[in-house]
Amino acid sequence: MKSLTSNFRRLFLPTLLSLAPALILAGPAPAPWAVAMMPTPVLSCSDFRSIYGGPFGDRLFLSSAGLVRELEMVAFPGTVFSVLAEIRAPGKPVVYQVTTDEYPYPTKTGYFVDGRCVRLSMARPPARPRPLPSRNKIRFRLLSSIGRLYVWGGNYQQGIPEMLSWYPSSTGLDDSTRKMWMARGVDCSGLIYEATGGYTPRNARALTRFGRPISIAGLTPEAIAACVEPLDLIVWKKHVVIVLDKEHVIQSKTDDFFPGAIGGVRTDPLIPYLRRLMKERTPVDDCDRLPLGCTEPFVVRRWYPEEAGRGPRKGMPASAREAFRP
Repeated sequence: MKSLTSNFRRLFLPTLLSLAPALILAGPAPAPWAVAMMPTPVLSCSDFRSIYGGPFGDRLFLSSAGLVRELEMVAFPGTVFSVLAEIRAPGKPVVYQVTTDEYPYPTKTGYFVDGRCVRLSMARPPARPRPLPSRNKIRFRLLSSIGRLYVWGGNYQQGIPEMLSWYPSSTGLDDSTRKMWMARGVDCSGLIYEATGGYTPRNARALTRFGRPISIAGLTPEAIAACVEPLDLIVWKKHVVIVLDKEHVIQSKTDDFFPGAIGGVRTDPLIPYLRRLMKERTPVDDCDRLPLGCTEPFVVRRWYPEEAGRGPRKGMPASAREAFRP
């Protein structure tokens, strides 16, 4: 009986308690704006503790794929939020429901930040500057990410150590769980988002429309490799791969050989990667206008301006200038 009770507590009770409605008091926003004062995790759940620790502080709430799906992104310091509501619960820190122009994607549950990460403001703060880094700086940042853990919603490879003290674990953490607790790693779009300082969209689907298309429909892997340039994106609605140079790509992804296992940032030879990809996906010029019968497409998007960091050239036609808008 003792073993049965222990197993129930370990396996079922945490889930039941995390799903049970808590005594949550949602009130009007105390101020209309907030600014991130540190790298700020943005969750799709208002109860941070249910994700980081659970009712007994002994677990990280993971999906069946072993990922913290509730982590949407990590907002960089200076990110401006519109505050929709203040959420209080007994024994828990204040949480704010927010929106931000830096993550303008639909949500059914809302987006939430821990109040300790932000400073409230009655006046709208200036937007966080997002200058475009040089190609060399972006490439350096990408290379420095090699070996980092794949973390769903991650785009700050150094992680947030405060998460370990704000939401402490009651048990020892293995290395990968500790890193996921801190959001110490990047996902696929988070890799290029961090490398560009948040210049690029924080969503693979949005990246399929970012920049301008490179015509690759009907081409062989070798022909596509000849077309691409460094920092071009090989992208579809659920994943993005970055062209590192004329011979390599870089990406953050879960493990190939063990579905759902933790992966990370790695490089691959360009042409062999394209050959593998094209066994499963079809090269197209526009993910929103697919050829008949094509259900698994990918596109190549060129987004880096021809004049590094300066955007489109003066005198460039309006249709071409449009391609450089984030």
